[in-house]
Amino acid sequence: MDIPFFPELVQLETIIEKLGDKARVEIIDYIDYQNYQFPIYCITLGSQQKNVPVIMYFGGVHGLEKIGTEILISYLQTIAELLHWDDGLTERLRHSRLMFMPIVNPVGVFRGSRCNPNGVDLMRNAPIDGVGRIKLYSGHRISQHIPWYRGNHAKMEKEALALCQVVQKQFEQSSLIIAVDLHSGFGIQDRLWFPYASSKKPFHSLPEMYALKELLDKCYPNHFYKIEPMSEEYVIHGDLWDYLYDDFLARKNKNALFIPLTLEMGSWLWLRKNPMHLFLRHGLFHPVLPHRQQRIMRRHLILFDFLYRATLYSQKWVNLPLEERQLLEQQALELWYE
Repeated sequence: MDIPFFPELVQLETIIEKLGDKARVEIIDYIDYQNYQFPIYCITLGSQQKNVPVIMYFGGVHGLEKIGTEILISYLQTIAELLHWDDGLTERLRHSRLMFMPIVNPVGVFRGSRCNPNGVDLMRNAPIDGVGRIKLYSGHRISQHIPWYRGNHAKMEKEALALCQVVQKQFEQSSLIIAVDLHSGFGIQDRLWFPYASSKKPFHSLPEMYALKELLDKCYPNHFYKIEPMSEEYVIHGDLWDYLYDDFLARKNKNALFIPLTLEMGSWLWLRKNPMHLFLRHGLFHPVLPHRQQRIMRRHLILFDFLYRATLYSQKWVNLPLEERQLLEQQALELWYE
């Protein structure tokens, strides 16, 4: 049975058709809802060789924050057009892999809800307990009718497992992976968060994270991102990226690097000129006015290009000498943890 009109899914499938044999498309799973099956797509471009650097993009984990999905669909549209004439991009893709899951929580995006059909907040769903300032919004198991519900402790939701499956497969194939997960709805400033969200303990790859930050600061000194561990703002239970990062460390591949980033768009800024939009369903999480939406669609393209270049040409911030790593770690500790 065909799914009712779902504009984001229609746009994504249109781009998939346009990409044709330039992309490898997989449906990781289907989510059942009201006698319909909603697909979770993963689109891969570039090399199929092992050990090429990988950059991955995720959107729609929280369905209400659909601007992340729309940005990734727009970015895929740009890539689809560039592949018709940009030999430089084609050459880059021979030496790297680009992966997209723009609609991780398809029913959530379709309904305009934060949670999945079971009432579970997917970003509180991993089997990790937060340590520190625990609030209701940190995640709970009281009721699926209250936001931030963690779900059944015995199993993860299908959408969360689909995301984990895609990322963990790359652990076996690449020595350098950057993942970017797009969200909105917190503060007035765009933030780039890295683990941990579940505790104040320092990120294991702190030297590389600080080196990457310095590289961005030098290349784009007027950028507007606040880069910090997520726990700097709040601590939560069940963060998927904490769970995946710890799984990556447990595999003990000392020569590999995994940097999971959350792009948290400061959507409160969008309300300053139109505070009445707060009373609209998507008003707190999505730019309502068309010109503002177009601006947000363009806003992060420089960041995406920077991260892609940093993934391809990593010699300035990965596998640094021991003394340099120690210095970078000390600077990072002073900046983010003291």
